[in-house]
Amino acid sequence: MRAYRVSVLAVTTVLGLTLAACGGSESAEGPYDDEVITLGVIGSSPVDQAIVDAAAEEGITVELREFGDYSQVNPATVNGDIDMARFQHIAYLADYRNNSGEDVVPIVSTSIYPMGIYSNQYDSLDQIQDGDEIAIPNDSINQTRALLLLEANDLVQFTSETTAPTESDVDTENSKVRVTPVSAEQTVLSLDSVAASVVNNDFLERADLNPQDALAEDGVGEESSYPYVNLFTTTEANADDETLNKVAELFHTDSVLEAEAEESRDTAVSLDLSREDMDQILADYQEDLKK
Repeated sequence: MRAYRVSVLAVTTVLGLTLAACGGSESAEGPYDDEVITLGVIGSSPVDQAIVDAAAEEGITVELREFGDYSQVNPATVNGDIDMARFQHIAYLADYRNNSGEDVVPIVSTSIYPMGIYSNQYDSLDQIQDGDEIAIPNDSINQTRALLLLEANDLVQFTSETTAPTESDVDTENSKVRVTPVSAEQTVLSLDSVAASVVNNDFLERADLNPQDALAEDGVGEESSYPYVNLFTTTEANADDETLNKVAELFHTDSVLEAEAEESRDTAVSLDLSREDMDQILADYQEDLKK
């Protein structure tokens, strides 16, 4: 995977950008004066509410629009059902753009969250037995990340060298475990029926999982992890809208970061990337996926 040289990186700091309104703007103040901004999220969390509260203090009304799974949110953005979204990382967006051809774009980065291996049956990786079943997310990007985590811990091998493995790349004869793809939301619900699950960080609190109980986690904060930084996204036409950017930038204020630290149990690593850096990482990852 590529190494990324990020030109602007401020950890848990507030952006001080002045953005000119354009794209969907109707005036210098932005198109949403006296209206409601709809923010698409997967479920509702204390972080989302903190964003709503912070926006209210700025005189902006934000309405959360909850979705049941990842696949619904970008189409809702493209269709104009929501104004922007907060749910995906750069790698997921790259895959969506390649497959859909739609111009959903990043406007503000948020944080990287570790992905971990959890088990109700075992206390360490050493206890995992040959042939054990491990649940992994079934969406292509999170599946790739999960498989790379399993490979790094000698639980699976691939039939050939690849930076974006899928289930079909697993060398079943030479791998220690069997993998079963399920929806990302189902990985935690599968813990009682499989030896272990690879779980996205954003489902830990809902499942009352302690990140300290992870048998293994992937690294965050290193350049190789930048494709997994999460984002506020919108359409290309609205990408420079002043009000949308102002709401997104509120993520890096103290009240929101404190809510995130509590929700993620201090596992999130906040990254404040420039638009140029996000666009470059996105373009590079899209090209990697095409290869």
